Amino acid sequence: MKKIGVLGLQGAVQEHLDMLGRVENVEPVLVKYKSDIEYIDGLIIPGGESTAIGRLLADFELTGPLKVRIESRMPVWGTCAGMIILAKNIANDERRYLEAMDIEVMRNAYGRQLDSFTTSVDLPGLSAGKIPLVFIRAPYVVSVAPQVEILLKLDEHIVACRQGHMLATSFHPELTADLSFHRYFAGMIK
Repeated sequence: MKKIGVLGLQGAVQEHLDMLGRVENVEPVLVKYKSDIEYIDGLIIPGGESTAIGRLLADFELTGPLKVRIESRMPVWGTCAGMIILAKNIANDERRYLEAMDIEVMRNAYGRQLDSFTTSVDLPGLSAGKIPLVFIRAPYVVSVAPQVEILLKLDEHIVACRQGHMLATSFHPELTADLSFHRYFAGMIK
């Protein structure tokens, strides 16, 4: 049984836990404290507000332990704000958080809350049918290092990418009924 943690500081925590509970051979685990990090096989950093999540990472003294686990190749997936938390560079903000993934992101790239939208795409490597995508004040990736694999572009913007054991998506799979991305992430855990 794979223990997949969801960083439980702020954001769409329960939604990710619920989705993971529907994935075969996965035990969802709420992660709030340093000691929780030792007992998981992978981690999801959910969408929410990146500034708040970053501040809480520091307040709960989680930044260092998370960096160590990610550097030791623990699979990690950042959705929306989680993408910002993982990024080495943020184009429109001088703050940095985990600085793990060789990507540069643009915060709130799709605009304000009113500019949020949904769409669906074919992604043959992940699903036999269309996958619904929910974007809420979403970032997107403006540049990647050569070692980063682009999984999905939408209107020429990178909205999903992977670098080895790290996955980042601009959108919120946890706000749909589709398990494709959660199963994909679970498959990244050996």
